[in-house]
Amino acid sequence: MRLDKYLKVSRIIKRRTVANEACASGRVTLNDRVAKPGAEVRPGDRLTIRFGEHIGQYEIVSVAETVRKDQASAMYRIISEDAGMSAERNQE
Repeated sequence: MRLDKYLKVSRIIKRRTVANEACASGRVTLNDRVAKPGAEVRPGDRLTIRFGEHIGQYEIVSVAETVRKDQASAMYRIISEDAGMSAERNQE
């Protein structure tokens, strides 16, 4: 699955266009490499997302084309996330 779509389906980032822009601007790394929006994600991959001063690190647990909102958080495991990232994710 494409990285930008995964970020939207897993609800780490609410909108796919925002996910696409974050990837295109170099704010998302996949396995410690800057990732383009079309990069393929697989279970076991590690994501790092920077929004301003806020940084979140996640491990991909599963990949699915569609997921119910209440099950989306099971698609990833939070490795580390500062307070700003979790608050921003909860607002969306």
